[in-house]
Amino acid sequence: MQRHRRAVGLTVSVVGLLLGLSVWLAVEGLSAKQNLQQARSEAIQAKDALSKGHADAAVQHAAAVQAHARKATDATESIPWTLAAKLPWLGSPFETGQQMSKVVLGFANDVLAPASRIGLALSPDKLFSGSRLDVHALRNEEPALTKLALEAKRFDTEAVAIPKPEYLSEVADARTKLQSQISTVAKILDTAALAARIAPAMMGADGPTSYFMGFQTNAEARGTGGITGGFGILHFDDGTPRVSTLGPDNDLSGLFQPIDLGPEYSTEYGWANASTDIRNSNLSSHFPYAAQIWRSMWTQKSGTNVDGAIAIDPVALSYILGAIGHVTMPDGEEITKDNVVQLTESTAYSRFPLDQIARKQYLQDIAAEIVKKMTSTIQSPHQLLAALGKAVGERRIAVWSSSEVSQTLLEQTPLAHEIPDDTAPYAELVVNNLAGNKMDYYLKREITYTADQCGGPTRNTTVTLKLTNAAPDTELPDYVAGVGGLSPNVKLTMPKGSMLTSIKLIATKGSKLETAFANGQLAPVFAGVERGHPVFELQVVIPPKQSGVLTFHLTEPASLGAARVPIQPLIDQVVPDVRVPECR
Repeated sequence: MQRHRRAVGLTVSVVGLLLGLSVWLAVEGLSAKQNLQQARSEAIQAKDALSKGHADAAVQHAAAVQAHARKATDATESIPWTLAAKLPWLGSPFETGQQMSKVVLGFANDVLAPASRIGLALSPDKLFSGSRLDVHALRNEEPALTKLALEAKRFDTEAVAIPKPEYLSEVADARTKLQSQISTVAKILDTAALAARIAPAMMGADGPTSYFMGFQTNAEARGTGGITGGFGILHFDDGTPRVSTLGPDNDLSGLFQPIDLGPEYSTEYGWANASTDIRNSNLSSHFPYAAQIWRSMWTQKSGTNVDGAIAIDPVALSYILGAIGHVTMPDGEEITKDNVVQLTESTAYSRFPLDQIARKQYLQDIAAEIVKKMTSTIQSPHQLLAALGKAVGERRIAVWSSSEVSQTLLEQTPLAHEIPDDTAPYAELVVNNLAGNKMDYYLKREITYTADQCGGPTRNTTVTLKLTNAAPDTELPDYVAGVGGLSPNVKLTMPKGSMLTSIKLIATKGSKLETAFANGQLAPVFAGVERGHPVFELQVVIPPKQSGVLTFHLTEPASLGAARVPIQPLIDQVVPDVRVPECR
């Protein structure tokens, strides 16, 4: 009987202990869940505050992240949680939660908190005075930003390594969100550190610098975006911008000496006198080529060198006007974020259907007013930086530097617009207008890039481009809808308002074209090479209100890396459909 009572007592004690541990675990689980959710919410607000330049708010949110992360870590390191995490299979969500808490706490302490403190010194309102950027303050914080970027990458790697739980989708979702959030912050800090390394020298921290600035007109497509319709010379001195010259494209007409950009370039573009004719200077989508040509032309015309080149288009200018406000022309006409694209890419041609000199002067006057406002006092630096960031993200601003150091850094950013010298999957579709008209204002594109799985050394891929000529029903001027740029030797008849277009597919290195179709019919292809990539060109006519579908079937190496489909910056906004499994 006594032995029985001891057994019952032991059983009751064990059951009581298990119940106690279960209750304790439940309490700690609730605490961990609530605090991780709060930490994530505060971290999002800290990131948003930092990106908006609200440094004081960022510091407060970062402190809240730290507090909630500590509480979550305390909960996940408790005795019942640690015991549960060691259980095979059943313990997997607890192990995941434990590692998530550690990563969040470390990220809050070593990245978010110091980033918020640096944000106090580098908020746009403190960095800008009038139109001047404090390049020295930015340079002084570069080492700290670089250190933070490296720390963020470390935590990004740790977050990726957090094991996926065997069950409990709520924990799995929280893990995915955490990984995405840390990856986003890591990219932001990496960009900020790069900017702190690049901007001071390029913006005159070590002495005055100058850049050829090409204004691209997307209504007539060229490889880097649009034909160079005008230009300016942009100067920086200790962070202060100034534009000394503005001119139309025909100010750079004349007899220029060509420059040597290599045999591949000569083979692809020598026929167009690309290095001596401003109209064809940017047929290639590789922006450093156009930049070096522009620099050469300006040197030959002016006798002075510039330190680099910048390309920008009217869509980017619309974003900038949204940040700095509208400008008013001498005759009272207002140029706003809502009308600048239509005015410069469409209305100007209807307003001056025959007087090209007057049209170019009108466009130059618009550029002058926008530049004048941009280089005066900036009322909202944060909004301007956000507008520039949006334009860069859409590849509407490109930058090249003649400094090898600066250019190497630029190549790590979206500003470089380079055709990459690597073997990762790549499909870039480049449109060039062959008719010399302005019909690309009405061009709509759809792009698809698909590939088989990575089962062997090669795989089949397909790149498809749908082009639609969305011309209006109204009559368009001959300069817009004609074929004035077509050689008289080319005997080609097409309806007014047609697009005569060259389409180049720049494919993955080592790719082989199997077949190419235009609207379902086998099509002749011009083959070439650019920066080691195979190039396949089709030339098509697209009448008004019609579409054309081009399909390239290829065999390409099952190369390592994620697929890239850079989008040529024209008027339309394109989100490519990419279904290319990543080979590892």
